[in-house]
Amino acid sequence: MNVLQLHSLTLYMLVGMFLLGVVTFTIGVIILIVSAWGRELRATLAQTNRLAQKGLAEEVSGLVGNASSLLSSINDLIRTRNGIGVTLILTGGILMALPCWIALSQMK
Repeated sequence: MNVLQLHSLTLYMLVGMFLLGVVTFTIGVIILIVSAWGRELRATLAQTNRLAQKGLAEEVSGLVGNASSLLSSINDLIRTRNGIGVTLILTGGILMALPCWIALSQMK
């Protein structure tokens, strides 16, 4: 294999890895932004709180228990979504930094 072809192949692989990092980073940011703007999630939380308050006022223990488990599940969902977003951001950052480091180390 020619040295010029090898350098071209390395360059293409580094550019591809960098672009993959940009896409991954962007998806992570979008997930975190959508999570913050979740209108449906806020509406569900508000309705669940009303349901729990009504259950307490009318002394319906099953209703309160179900509402509390729903709130717990929603909180777990939010934490999971945020964790996925942060993981994608970190992975994208690594995928962008690694090709830059490799390219700079080959320039010496």
